[in-house]
Amino acid sequence: MGLLGNELAFAHTLTPQEHESVMALGNRKSYPADAHLLTEGDRSSHVVIIIQGWVTVSVVTDRGATRLILGLRGPGELLGEMAALDQHPRSATVRALGSIEAQVISGDAFRRYLALHPRVSGLVIRQLTFRLRSADQERSALASLTVLQRLAGRLVELSGLDPSVPYASGPVVHLAQDELAATIGATREAVAKALRLLRTQNIVRTGNRMVEILDPGLLTLLADGHQE
Repeated sequence: MGLLGNELAFAHTLTPQEHESVMALGNRKSYPADAHLLTEGDRSSHVVIIIQGWVTVSVVTDRGATRLILGLRGPGELLGEMAALDQHPRSATVRALGSIEAQVISGDAFRRYLALHPRVSGLVIRQLTFRLRSADQERSALASLTVLQRLAGRLVELSGLDPSVPYASGPVVHLAQDELAATIGATREAVAKALRLLRTQNIVRTGNRMVEILDPGLLTLLADGHQE
């Protein structure tokens, strides 16, 4: 699974000249925490490049009552490019995790720029391909892995831990249980049950909007499919 992705952010792949010309296409805008930068189903076509802060990318599940978080995006990330290119309704909602600074570029200006700059167009296509592959992996994980495995894998990813490194104190993931549930397509109750199991085995310690990794090696084994 890949909530964060492992490719260099779009803006960081541009040459200095490309970066300057792309940013000149739009205007800087500030967003407060929890604001929607993009909304699923909306017919707007602008793109957003994150300058500072982090956002979640989410979709409504088939049941319609909950949201599934598809990704976390940070500085340098390009968002909204699908609607800008195909002019169809937005496929996901982008919500600010905290205060956000971003460059907002109209869809028309972005399309014209890509038509004149094939290298940058290729970078956008590569990003789209990477995200589609990641989405396929997420769907496969939802169908084939248990909640415990998905949760273990997500905690490993979000904490950025390396099980081969000795830690004086465990890496910490700062998300509430309902937010963790939304990142793995599970109910809050199922995540709470999985966390209880991890706590009883002294693999994690939990607190208010916090999960501390106590045993990185064992958590990684669980993420890889080795059940307790």
